Amino acid sequence: MEMLRTATARYQDHALAVLHFTVARPMLPLLRAVGHRPAAEPDPLAGPFAPELLLSDVAEVRAGSGTFALARPYTIAFLTPEAHHTPALRPDPTAGLSPSADQWLWQLASRSTSADFPLAPEIAADEFRHAVRISADWSALVLRHGAAFLGHRADTGDGDFYEFGALHARTVYLDALLLGSLQRDHIEELTDELSEVFDGARLARRVAALERKIAHFRSTYWRQHLTAHGPANELLLAFQAQHRLPVRFAEILAEAADNSRIVQTQESQQISGALGVLTILGLPLGSALGILQVLGDESVAHLLIALALSVAATAAGLSTRYGRLVISSLRGGIG
Repeated sequence: MEMLRTATARYQDHALAVLHFTVARPMLPLLRAVGHRPAAEPDPLAGPFAPELLLSDVAEVRAGSGTFALARPYTIAFLTPEAHHTPALRPDPTAGLSPSADQWLWQLASRSTSADFPLAPEIAADEFRHAVRISADWSALVLRHGAAFLGHRADTGDGDFYEFGALHARTVYLDALLLGSLQRDHIEELTDELSEVFDGARLARRVAALERKIAHFRSTYWRQHLTAHGPANELLLAFQAQHRLPVRFAEILAEAADNSRIVQTQESQQISGALGVLTILGLPLGSALGILQVLGDESVAHLLIALALSVAATAAGLSTRYGRLVISSLRGGIG
């Protein structure tokens, strides 16, 4: 999984751990237990199989406590039916799937049964429409907290096509979902930083730093195509759609652009205010010195009188509406 190793190495602030379990018992009860559904079995990721124990010599497992932290691990199920699992099977390669197959797929991806979360008939068609038909033999469905791969013909055992399918599910298709997870985490961090950009001083510096982070994310991780073609791209797009990542990133770009305009406006006000102060200070003083030079007056007393009159004229100028506007512009630019 070269893509996974590269993405994990370059994403310095995050680490992703993939735990692979092969189970011989029914899968849906196990998924319900992972999801902590009511009356479910004990959590299989507890005790000796707890991630913090399994990965103790490899990585530090951080508890999800942030605003957008997932309450439970993201699960990816791969189920190959047997001959008696007719609700999931396709009658023949040219026939359409029964709605019951998509119901199985949705239950595996959502880690729930109809008793846990009854899917409303009015939205069921929309949910099933997002299923990725990899081929006539199997399909995939990506939801917010889990994904599932379901076969549509009976598993014949060793040497079956499903060995090839499982390899793809654990490599390039898993990479697509992991890349989507990285994108989701980074977008949530950018959203948090945007909400705090006006807290404290030095707005221009914080906006510039945030713009650099956005540019780095867009050039490094914001990909909507994992391969040149194929289901991996559809899985990545499905993950992004479930978390509204394109819309949220567009909102981040728009808000960052607004903040940048605010900073530019403040800097323009500061420059205009500075020029205004130089004008108010320099015009009376320059005029007084110019008059003395034309008259050829070299008296120190007259020079001091000219300076005093210049200071008085400057104070009078600053007390006018234009002067107050200049001072206000300077304050706004500094703030």
